[in-house]
Amino acid sequence: MKRQSRMLCAFLSGAILMSATQIAHSEAIMSKSFSYFSIGGKTAEDLDHELSHRGPMTKATGARHPGATEIKFGGELTYVEQNGRCGVGTVKVKLHTKILLPRWTNRKRTTAELALIWDTLAADIKRHEERHAEIARNYARTLEKRLQSLRPQKNCEEMQALVGKTTQEVMDAHDKDQLRFDVVESKNFDARMTRLLKHRIMQNRSAQ
Repeated sequence: MKRQSRMLCAFLSGAILMSATQIAHSEAIMSKSFSYFSIGGKTAEDLDHELSHRGPMTKATGARHPGATEIKFGGELTYVEQNGRCGVGTVKVKLHTKILLPRWTNRKRTTAELALIWDTLAADIKRHEERHAEIARNYARTLEKRLQSLRPQKNCEEMQALVGKTTQEVMDAHDKDQLRFDVVESKNFDARMTRLLKHRIMQNRSAQ
C-alpha cells in the first residue's frame, strides 16, 4: 500500500480569518478511483514473477507489491474571531484514494484450476486495498471531528498551532493503523488463501 499522509497544508497556510456569529461545519469530501496494470504469464510461477516485477513500487517498503492504494489528504479550514478569542470556523477535510490493481491478460486462456487460483488471489488483493481506503476514510472523519471540537484559543496563532498539532496526531495514528493492518495481513496470507480457495472450490462443486 502506498501512503502519502501529510499535514493538511491548506489548513496551515491557507486559513482565512473571519468574524462570525455562527460556525459552519461540513462533512468530509471523499473520492475513490481505480487503475490497473497488466501482467502476463501462463503458469502460477509466471504470475508470481509478473506480480513481483510489474507490481507498483511503494516508498514505504522500497519493494513492489501486487496492489497499492495511494492516499491523499487535503482540505480547507477557516478561523473565526469571536468574543476576543480565535476558534475554528468551517472545516472541510478532503480525501482521495486511488487503488491500483493487477489485470491478468491471459485470464481467459488458462486452465480452470489456475483461473480459480487467480480469481481468488485477485479478489483478495482488491479486498486488501479496499480496506486501506476504508481506514483512510475513517481517519478523514476522525480528523474533521477532532478539528471541529477544538476549543477557541487566545489568538489565531495559538489556534493554528493547535490545528497543526491535532492534524499531525491524527495522521500519525492513521499511518500506524495502516502499517498494523499490513503486518497482520502478511502474517495471515497463507492461511487466508488456503481458506478462500477451499471455499471457492466448495462453491463451484455446489453450483455443478
